[in-house]
Amino acid sequence: MEAATEVFPKVKRKAKQKWMTEEILNMMEERRCAKDNKEKYEQIHKKVQEKCNMSKENWINEKCKETEQQRKHAPQTMYGNIEEITGKRTFLSTGCLKAMNDDIIIDKEKILERWAEYIRELFKDDRKDHNVMKNNFAGPPS
Repeated sequence: MEAATEVFPKVKRKAKQKWMTEEILNMMEERRCAKDNKEKYEQIHKKVQEKCNMSKENWINEKCKETEQQRKHAPQTMYGNIEEITGKRTFLSTGCLKAMNDDIIIDKEKILERWAEYIRELFKDDRKDHNVMKNNFAGPPS
């Protein structure tokens, strides 16, 4: 273990959320160390939850104020803030597809051909008996 800590120093934990503070991370570490003592763990857990809720609410309120100020002067930044608050991200297509043999297709014509092939496979009907009604449009006998 000593050799491992010399070669690979302990990595400091990073906040997963933008609203997390160093204080919250320290409290989480303290909570992790208190797993053996159930009462202490629950007490620290409750404090961590309260701090997280307060910190997140403050962060959202601050972002909302920024967004409101940017509404007229910097609309692009405003929309970026809205996406950051809501967590919704748009992903751009890379413009390539995988062929049936796992080759990557970049050419637009071949991409269109691959989509057509995919649709044909998707709606292919291999049934032997289609149960198609022929010349019996009157319905069942009365």
